[in-house]
This record gives sequence, structure tokens and C-alpha cells, in this order.
Amino acid sequence: MASPETGVLAARARALAVLRIRSTALAVALLPAAVAVVLFVGRATGHLGAGTGWRLAGWIAGGLAVLSLFLAALVAVVVARARPALSPSVPIPEKSAPDLYRLVRDLADRLEVPAPSAIALTPDCDSWLEDRTHRAHGPPRRGGAAAGEGRRAPEAPVLVIGSPFLWWMRVAELRALLAPVVAGTGPSAHPDIAAARRFIRGLDAAVAVSARARGPLRALPLRFVGRVARLLLRAGREHATIMERAVAAAASERAQTVDYGLRIVAQEQVGLAYAGWDRLLTRVALPAWRMGRWPSRLDAGVVSALTELSRRDRLADGFASRLGERPACDLLEEPGAIDRAASLLAARLFHGGPAETGPDWSPVGWNQYPEEVVDRKWRLEAARLHRVLDTLPATALPAAPPAPAAPDPACAPHLSYARSAPGPHPADRPAGGPPSSADRRDDPPAVPAPGPTLARVIDRLVQDERAGDLVAARLGAEVEREEREEAARQAALGGSAQDAAIGVAWGDGLVSEGGLPLFPLQPPRTGRELLADHVTAMVCCAAVDTAGAAPGLDWLDGPALLVDGARRSDLGRPVLSLVDDGDAEPLRGWLTTVGVRPEKPVRLV
Repeated sequence: MASPETGVLAARARALAVLRIRSTALAVALLPAAVAVVLFVGRATGHLGAGTGWRLAGWIAGGLAVLSLFLAALVAVVVARARPALSPSVPIPEKSAPDLYRLVRDLADRLEVPAPSAIALTPDCDSWLEDRTHRAHGPPRRGGAAAGEGRRAPEAPVLVIGSPFLWWMRVAELRALLAPVVAGTGPSAHPDIAAARRFIRGLDAAVAVSARARGPLRALPLRFVGRVARLLLRAGREHATIMERAVAAAASERAQTVDYGLRIVAQEQVGLAYAGWDRLLTRVALPAWRMGRWPSRLDAGVVSALTELSRRDRLADGFASRLGERPACDLLEEPGAIDRAASLLAARLFHGGPAETGPDWSPVGWNQYPEEVVDRKWRLEAARLHRVLDTLPATALPAAPPAPAAPDPACAPHLSYARSAPGPHPADRPAGGPPSSADRRDDPPAVPAPGPTLARVIDRLVQDERAGDLVAARLGAEVEREEREEAARQAALGGSAQDAAIGVAWGDGLVSEGGLPLFPLQPPRTGRELLADHVTAMVCCAAVDTAGAAPGLDWLDGPALLVDGARRSDLGRPVLSLVDDGDAEPLRGWLTTVGVRPEKPVRLV
């Protein structure tokens, strides 16, 4: 088994290879200046003669030297001043989590490595070290000790911890999980490895700066800088990759002595937490984000989601018993405030939106979620479905019921008697005059406009084979238009502030021109999926309004329909039968079982 020192030596060798690439680039930039110096010194001392050719060669070499030094200085300045992208996170000051800092420092002492300089939380199921200093050139920090040929000692990186880990994992599990991560501060303190990392990060940031340049005066020189930076990145990519692998291997070897058996259990919890976190974001948080509400306790919600999973899945047996142990979030002084900050950051990363709350971007608690998110989501989708039905061409609408035929007086003497009742006869009415009230009673009643009823939706999808495709296409266009308008509004309100908060993107740019979100959660839905969702929403609205049902929250599946206090999860198949096959009988049977009256109008938003 390789020792940690062996891994550090391998990483240092690759770091020196990266630094040699930097030295080679500097030598190439200085080569024209060196040639020019040789030519001018040779002419001055008489070794090269005083011919016109040597004079011309000297001036050409001097011009190339000036140009080369200017371009080298331009690249060096951009690389030195470019700010590498930092992972969006919630900083945790030591005063707000003294127990957590104490745990990490004790772990670092046991591993015999420097302690991280700070701790931050990220709304993701991952943990890593992040160097948040970028000083490729310049004097050492005040009070910093020089290391190795006058080079400054690098500052310890920041420990970034996935926020779901603190709420789901126990204290001992978190300690075991962080052991190999904290052990990585040892190789990070090596001057050669730190210098190589700063060089790579500077090139990466320079590429991002060149990609975002606007205007001919800035774009032309920065485009040159971007090409040089990409060339150097390609030259050092393999060395940097192997260096990071060697650093990770060395950290893993060093952490073998710390809670090795418990680390296996902690890794099992990582996979479980990731599954629950993903479902919580996509099934529960995303519907709220789409209507301008962000759940303020996502990390607490992942505990409820995983506890629910332990009840449903035999593979999760025993996980709920862990909840009796001390959770890692107890290491925080104010877990609720940290959870709120991480939840807002998750909403910005995965969906976009302002960095602060406002009239159209407000938090929602789990106890208000069914009424303020689930019920509103159903009624918004039902209203959109009826708007689409109202805008369909007349040929695509269901035919109006035929007007009743005029009764035969011979067959209905009582109606004949009613017509002979006192009152003006139509023939006695003045020409062009308005009909009297008695005349209006005799006219056939007007056909009322179709209301927001479930029966109208079902009849529409059953009577016309083209209805499903047409409605699905219109719904897709409507949703796309609304999303474009919302994205434009958010970009106008908070785009510049988001760009300032996130900084420069890594590589060729992970951050789009509009800023956040960085990681969209779901691919666009198809027209049929949208239609099924909207029909389901209409059914749920009808069930709430006519059958006494209630909106609810399922921690793993999101919005749920509660009938007599129990969740009904059997609605999907009847809806798909209607949407895909035009067969309404399964849905009508389901409505009869629940007691829904599809002919009754529903309340829309």
C-alpha cells in the first residue's frame, strides 16, 4: 500500500511539470528580447560589424521584442487580475458554529495536516476543499512565513460541506466523511502544488474573461489572451489531472487511520442523502420555485423525505433508527437561519431568481406548502388549460347542443294555452320595436358559454381525435412563452447583481449570460407530459371543490391529493388513458369512486 508521502511526491512531480510549462512560456516570450540584446551588444562592441543588414536585423529584433514583451505583460496582467469562479456557498463564521470548527480542527490535528481556514455550506451532496486566494504574483501576506526559496506559505483552503449532510448525518458520520477531505489540506500546503494550482486557476479565469469580453477595443486583445491561455491549459491538462489524482490518493491514504469502519457507513448515507435531495428538489421545491415561492427549510425537508423513504423501502430499514443519535446540524448555533440561507441559494442555483425576497419571490414554510403551493399550482394549470381551450379554432371545439325544436301545438295543448295568455302578439308589435318580456319568454334560451368544468375537458379530448395534439401544442407554446417572460423579468431585476456575486465562470463559462441558474433541474417537458399534468391538475381542483378532497405534500413525490386524509396515488393511469388513448372510461370510474362531480364548475386562479 502506498504511503501518503508517496502520493505527495507524485503530485509534486506533476506540479513541477506544470510550472515548467509556465517557465517555457515565459522563455518564449523573452526570446525576441534576448535576440535583440545580443544584436545590439554585438553591434556596439563591433563583433557583428556595422553593415546595414545587421542594423536592420537589430531594429526588427527590437520591434519584435517590444511587441512580445507587451503581449506577455498583457497575458500576465489578465491572468493575475482575473478572479476565478468561486463555488456559490453560504459562509459559516466560527461564532455561528464553534462546535463544527472544533470538530474540524480536532480532525486536522489527528491527521497532522493544517486546519481549513474557514467553513462554508453548499446546497449539494458533496464536500471539497476550495482555494479562495488567487495571488499568482505579489508579496506574501502580512505575517505569512516564507517557504522554500522565498516563496510564501499558501493559505489553507476553505472546507465546503454539503448542507444536506449536516441535517441527515450524525456527528460521528460527518466526522468520518470529512476525514479524507480535510486530509487534502496537507498536499495543498506544499508550495509547488499551490503554485501550480494558482497558475491553472489563473489561466482558467483568463479564458472566462476573454469569452465575456464585449466591444472591439477589449475583445481583440482579450481574444489573444484567451487563445494563449487555452494553449497553456491544453499543454498542462494531463499533468494537472494526474496531480489532482495523486493529491486525492494521498489524502485518502492519510485518512485510513481515522474512523475507517464508520466511513463505510457514512458513504452509504451519502448515496441515500443524494437520492432524497434530488427528489426533494425536483418533486417538491421546483413547483414552488416556478410560482415565485422558495421553501425555506429544504435541509430539514430532506430528513422528512429520507425518513419517508425508510418507511417505504426495505433497503432503507434501520435508517430511521439513526434519528435518535445527535444530528450534525446540532453543531450549528442557529440551524434554522443557516437552512434558510442554504435554501435560498439552492433556489438561485437550480432555478434562478433574485438574491433577496420580494413581492414575487417569497419564502414558504412546509406547513403552508399545501395551500399556498399545491392548491395554487393546480388552479393555475387548470386556468391555463381552459385558456387554451377557449382559444382553439371553432372547428376544433365540441359542437354546441342543438336548440330544442319548436313544439307542435297539437301535441302540447298546454303550451298553446300559454301562448294564448294575455299579452301583445308579435304581429301587434310596432315594426323595429324591442320585443316585450312576454315575447322574450317565448324565444329559445341562449346556449351558455362552456364553464371551467372537468366535464368540458373530458368531452373535448374524447370527441375529437386531434384535440390532444392540438391542446398539447398550445400548452407547450403557452408555458414556453411564460418561462421566457419570467426569465427576462428576472434578468432585468437581478442579472447584474447575480453576476457580481458569482464572479467569473470557470473554463469556457458555466454561467450563462443571464447569470443564474447554474444547474437546471429538469429537461423541458413534452407537450403530452404537459397535457397530462394539466388534466391531473383539473381533476384535483374538481376533487377539492366537489368531493371534499384536500391538497397535500408527499415528501418524495411532491404535490398530492388527499381524500379522507389518505393520499390517492392511483390517478396517473386513468389520466394517461384519457390523454394518450382518448379513453375516458377509466377516469370516469375513478371520479365516481371518489365522488367527484365533473359537471360542476371549479374555482380558478
